[in-house]
Amino acid sequence: MKEDIKLMKGNEAIAHAAIRYGADGYFGYPITPQSEVMETLMEEMPWETTGMVVLQAESEVAAINMVYGGASCGKAVMTSSSSPGVSLKQEGISYLAGAELPCLIVNVMRGGPGLGTIQPSQADYFQATKGGGHGDYHLITLAPASVQEMADFVALGFDLAFKYRNPAIILADGIIGQMMEKVVLPPFRKRRTEEKIRAQNPWATLGKPKGRKRNVITSLELDPAIMEQNNIRFQATYKRISENEIRFEEINCENADYLIVAFGSMSRICQKTIELAAEEGLKIGLLRPITLWPFPSEAIANHANHVKGILSAELNAGQMVEDVRLAVNGKVKVEHFGRLGGIVPTPDEVLNALKEKLM
Repeated sequence: MKEDIKLMKGNEAIAHAAIRYGADGYFGYPITPQSEVMETLMEEMPWETTGMVVLQAESEVAAINMVYGGASCGKAVMTSSSSPGVSLKQEGISYLAGAELPCLIVNVMRGGPGLGTIQPSQADYFQATKGGGHGDYHLITLAPASVQEMADFVALGFDLAFKYRNPAIILADGIIGQMMEKVVLPPFRKRRTEEKIRAQNPWATLGKPKGRKRNVITSLELDPAIMEQNNIRFQATYKRISENEIRFEEINCENADYLIVAFGSMSRICQKTIELAAEEGLKIGLLRPITLWPFPSEAIANHANHVKGILSAELNAGQMVEDVRLAVNGKVKVEHFGRLGGIVPTPDEVLNALKEKLM
């Protein structure tokens, strides 16, 4: 079959991949730098071809609650936003996790806190990987480093969300959302019929099945003993995810003296950093977490046994570095390098930071 190759932005790739996945619905609200997701969906008008619902809600809060409604029916539904908008969605995201509902959330990060800047950032790492909202829960967190991965992670995010009945989030940054690259679009999948949804998701509330009680979707439980059992079940699910779904990429790590850990656009910058280092005779490897949660702690810990130091390179003041340090557990020195306010560092800056902090 001939590949469907296009040149497009990361945000546009998200939209096209959602249509091709057979998503049932998208509910969102515009905010820079992710507005092209909804704009592209509106331009493509999938309601006329696949039947996908595309709706601009009156607010971010409304959008995430529409996702809650669609997800409770077993539908493949999604939303997208950028950092302040995702903050507004946090209560709804916690409700989705508490009700064990699958959905896909896209966050194309911008600088903060507050309204901050429309320039790129990676400062929502905590917001995504540590839950963000209230309660003990996790989001399956995918960090794309290319436009191709923006497209690929739509299907992966939906599939993981339904596999574990847990929300998944694509945590991109403004660079990946706005940059243009060649992308191979996935093939079209047919949207699932109501009969198939019933068969695959017996928990979904799709009216009262004959001879059975109506399914009730809620995250509320007033009996503390039952609520504790619910939370124990959630934690068992998170353990299964952590055992089976960790993803990462390693570049030049085998004989490295130093290791850089970076995700998203920073990992792209750091690939050039290790090339520059090699020209100077320095052996530096790059480990790129693809899943930020579950985090590749064991892989990083293994490298800590033979490297002289680790640099966590991020577009923030130091967030992922905490998980790197937990993984290493004092075996080797771990330092952070980051730029703030939407400033993107050069590969030379990263290399100089590594030399200053670790050598």
